[in-house]
Amino acid sequence: MLDPRRRGRESMSFDQEWAELKAKAAMRLDGAPDMDPGGPSPGGADLIVKADDMGKIGHAAFLLHQHLSSAGKHAQSHTEAAAKSLENDGFDMGAALAKAGEGWQGQLQVLLDACAQISNHLDYSVKSSKQDDQFVAAEMQVSKISEYLDVPSSTSDSDAPLVPKAEGPVM
Repeated sequence: MLDPRRRGRESMSFDQEWAELKAKAAMRLDGAPDMDPGGPSPGGADLIVKADDMGKIGHAAFLLHQHLSSAGKHAQSHTEAAAKSLENDGFDMGAALAKAGEGWQGQLQVLLDACAQISNHLDYSVKSSKQDDQFVAAEMQVSKISEYLDVPSSTSDSDAPLVPKAEGPVM
């Protein structure tokens, strides 16, 4: 049984059905409150993210990771030496300085992990987006090609292999 919501769409082309669905979505979005304080974006797109922009942000996160990695540990050996010297001289300040140094290194590691995660996630997002785009493009091409094919049913009584027949323009 056909889905009642799809009645009348059997004879629609993909482009017609896609245009109808986009129009319905646009009508629903027109009634939604505007959440963008900067106003609508160019071309009516809700979100525009270019791979170049993500690459720049990822590269900045990578550079920050490198800089923090070296600069954040710059005083570690001096802090440890001062803490040990103060402890050896009987000052309670030595243990407190050692504890502060450990806290600093812990927080530094959190920042380094965050920078690495940002950089890695943006690299993954760019690659994943490209793969998704390639998949959608391939699917769209297949749907266009299938318009020209007449595929016989698989319940054919013949032992002959099923071969699609071209209906559209043949080169």
